[in-house]
Amino acid sequence: MRALFTTTSPYLPQAHGGMESSANELCIDLKHRGHQVAVLAGLKTGMVGHKSRIKMQINKRLSGCEVSRDSVSGYPVWRAWSAWDALDYVAQKERPELIVVMVGHPVRMALAAKRTQIPILVMLQNVEFHLHGGRFEDLGNVPCIANSRFTADKYRTAFGINPRVIYPYISADRYRTRRTRENVTFINPHPIKGRDIALGIARLCPEIPFTFVESWPLPPEHRKHLLRGLEALSNVTFLPPQNDMRVVYGKCSILLAPSVWEEAYGRVATEAQISGIPVVASSRGGLPEAVGPGGILLDPGQPIADWAAAVRKLWQDGSHYEELSAAALAHAERREMSRAYQMDAWESAMLNAREWAAPSCRAEAAEG
Repeated sequence: MRALFTTTSPYLPQAHGGMESSANELCIDLKHRGHQVAVLAGLKTGMVGHKSRIKMQINKRLSGCEVSRDSVSGYPVWRAWSAWDALDYVAQKERPELIVVMVGHPVRMALAAKRTQIPILVMLQNVEFHLHGGRFEDLGNVPCIANSRFTADKYRTAFGINPRVIYPYISADRYRTRRTRENVTFINPHPIKGRDIALGIARLCPEIPFTFVESWPLPPEHRKHLLRGLEALSNVTFLPPQNDMRVVYGKCSILLAPSVWEEAYGRVATEAQISGIPVVASSRGGLPEAVGPGGILLDPGQPIADWAAAVRKLWQDGSHYEELSAAALAHAERREMSRAYQMDAWESAMLNAREWAAPSCRAEAAEG
């Protein structure tokens, strides 16, 4: 099948987050199974943006569409300042049989995709309905995939739909590693990811080394706040975004995921558990599904001392650690996270979306 994955957000290598990692690994494996895949994404300034801008200017003169194309990910990636405006042009070039709409103003992109009369499949990857870029109800009856039972329940309650649940696609070999257990790791030190909780834990545990790893780009005021907090903490190392997370997980003993918002899933928990790393995480959103028995859940409103005590016990109590480490590994190896299961689930969902939409697409085409 020919599939076009779309998002209004920037894509690899401009953005490093759960959506980008899941989409990239899924596209690579779909390609290995014989499918033709491409991505249409948003664009931001920077080195990739500069190169794309030149291509966009050339393409605009030739075709009238301000969009660029590259293959740095091993498959075509189209980039545009306003991805929804470039969708018709990219669809003509890629000739997809299915358009998969990912997070990043999904309603606005899905409405643009529907106008192409190509079947669509909508991925529900967060529960921030105000970021849809439109009213979800305006999409009508479209097939959807949710990245957790939590996400599916939220959309079922709000919109009366019944999405299929497929957990974030993770190629385990990209994360599995031997560990030296040198630090407690916190990925994505953004305020909503629990930055202040993580800083507080590190402050109360000066005897424990911590590593903070940047993921989402930090706005200047957030970076300033973070760096000011790190100045007083000699036990914290701050790393830029990493292309190979095995370098990070190879030194990780415990993963922190103290999100204060409702995570739709919490992909980093599974990434860590693939190597038997237990997780100390927030009990909000989809994180309980992601962590399962392989970690400790606390309410983000609990005193920082409770979080610090949980981390310190895992760090110091060998038998407690080994018990949760084994549970983490087993949870990461559950059937729903296996590569074979997820690939079969995705191929089935894509085929069903294409065939489910075919009659209505033919009818719309005839009316047009």
